[in-house]
Formats: sequence, structure tokens, C-alpha cells
Amino acid sequence: MGLSGKERRILAEIEHALALEDPDLARRVAAINSIESGAEIGLRPYGRQARDWVTAHLWTIVAAVVLVVVLLTLAVVLA
Repeated sequence: MGLSGKERRILAEIEHALALEDPDLARRVAAINSIESGAEIGLRPYGRQARDWVTAHLWTIVAAVVLVVVLLTLAVVLA
């Protein structure tokens, strides 16, 4: 849920006051926000690439389970 216009204005005022009072802290906070938002690498933390990664690994796990079941079935039948 996004911030209202009033909330954005208040936040901007707080950020401006922080930048005036303690510029070093303001730079560190901005760097942390940039890293958490994925701006440095052009990604959101849980964006499309993260979903693609999970999907690919999920299919790998499913394939491994199917292979194990087939091999166990063959072992029982041939024993």
C-alpha cells in the first residue's frame, strides 16, 4: 500500500531535515535503501528473476523425485 500525498510530504521533510543535520547518516541511509530496493543491480528484491529461479529449482526437484521413484520401482520389479 502506497503512502498518501501528505505522508510523502512529511517523509520528504524528515529526509531533508536529516540531510541538513547529519549528512553522513543521510548518505548511509540512502545507500541502505538503494541496496534493499535492488536499485544498484536493477532488480527488486523479490522480482521476476527471483520467481524464475524458484520455478527452475522446483522443476529440478520434481524431476529428481520422479527419477528416484522410477529407479525404486525398477529395483523392486527386478529383484
